Amino acid sequence: MLGTAIASATTAVAMALPLTTAIITSDSAVLRAAPREAALQQAVLRQGEMVEVRGERLDYLQVYDHGRERAGFVRASQVRRTALAPHEAPELLTVLRFVKDTPGQEALAIGLAAAWLKAAPAKKVQGQSGIEALDALGTVADRLAARASLATPSTSGTQSAVAAQLEVAARYGVRFASYESDGRMQVCYEGEAFRRVLAMASSPEQRARAALALTRLECADPALRPTERAQLDQWRAEVLERVEVNTLPGFVKNRMLMRRASVWSGLAYQRTRAATPDAGAAAERSLADLASVSRTELPDEDQAAYNDAAMRVNASRWAAASASMGTSANTTSTKAPHIVTTAGQPGETCVQLIDGQSRAANPLAQRCTYGLVWAQSATANREGNALALAVQPMQTWRELWLFRKVGNEWTISVLPPASTTPDTGYAEFAGWVPGGKQMLIAREARGEGKYQRSFALANIDTLNAERQSSDPASLGAFQRWQDPAWKRNSVSVR
Repeated sequence: MLGTAIASATTAVAMALPLTTAIITSDSAVLRAAPREAALQQAVLRQGEMVEVRGERLDYLQVYDHGRERAGFVRASQVRRTALAPHEAPELLTVLRFVKDTPGQEALAIGLAAAWLKAAPAKKVQGQSGIEALDALGTVADRLAARASLATPSTSGTQSAVAAQLEVAARYGVRFASYESDGRMQVCYEGEAFRRVLAMASSPEQRARAALALTRLECADPALRPTERAQLDQWRAEVLERVEVNTLPGFVKNRMLMRRASVWSGLAYQRTRAATPDAGAAAERSLADLASVSRTELPDEDQAAYNDAAMRVNASRWAAASASMGTSANTTSTKAPHIVTTAGQPGETCVQLIDGQSRAANPLAQRCTYGLVWAQSATANREGNALALAVQPMQTWRELWLFRKVGNEWTISVLPPASTTPDTGYAEFAGWVPGGKQMLIAREARGEGKYQRSFALANIDTLNAERQSSDPASLGAFQRWQDPAWKRNSVSVR
């Protein structure tokens, strides 16, 4: 009788208790058909997945996986049980704080964040705890996207593990976008959690993390049309403006300034192409933000980002010079060789070299381009046998055009930032060497996984470097003949 009564009471309590949930904490946990190690394997469960607990047998939990629509048994030691009740929310948040900073545990952190958002009362979700949970969710999702971008076929084990974590994240509604870049896939977090952080009363550091993640330059769809790209960069600039940088730690402030400088340099290029009057202001803003970066607060891991920001800013810096000069090289009246620009095919600009003897109908030399021609950059040497011009075919890539006289004819040579697939960089005139046979050139570029920076004394006829160095101070020619305007305005020397 007593045994029957106890059994009846236990059954009644079990029926009254709500079904609980379990979060898989051990990677590659096996869902089996029976509570035995030798039982048939139903599926492999991944860290962070959530299953419904329906009972216990031995040291196994009887669970149901709604995603796979499959029931089975999983070891109790491989899960963390939760009723998703409000009283469990503080404990879930504590575990999330620990796991979110552990590389490789991103899917588990996403599962814990989802569990907290389910368990916490609405008031908590809308308060500081909610901001913290959303910040953690966005941080781990962004880190998972970065890991997925780094995974290569040669690291098949890592690639498989990351793919499994992305699948777990997708089950919670965490979305990612993928783009092909330089022969590899760039995976980017869609950013919903960070957007919510920016819309709430978050701290400056939380807002900075959100803004930096949402404005990743490598996460722009390469298929965007120019107007769509301009709209995206304008939105990025507005997002970055919502962060008060002066209260941030030094290295975080630097990251914000570098990102702002990069975004505004892109806007300077786009606005110049669209012939809007505020292109110069955008270029000046990019130069000011880059100049505000404190080199003493720059960690080693941020050096590449700083170089990239400098290259982007330098590529579009002539937009600021255009605004300050007020006049164009096109309006210059001189007998010396100079350039004029005319319209070619739709969207095309033709550059003509003329002097006091020639006319536009019969130029000394001519070349057309779909890039931006920075006419105000044109500078001729005193011997009158060479002229340098900055031309920017892409938002982050500026070339050096050299017009030179060979006998009685003029030729045009194009010097790119590097002999790689165009990515980020510039090649620019840095000074003329008396004699009309040599010039100074500065180049910096990143492409195909390589970074190069050089200052060279080059032969005008071949553009080959006769002497070069990564530091202009080590070249005597740069000490004697560098152009004062180049030294004053370029950010290649920093």
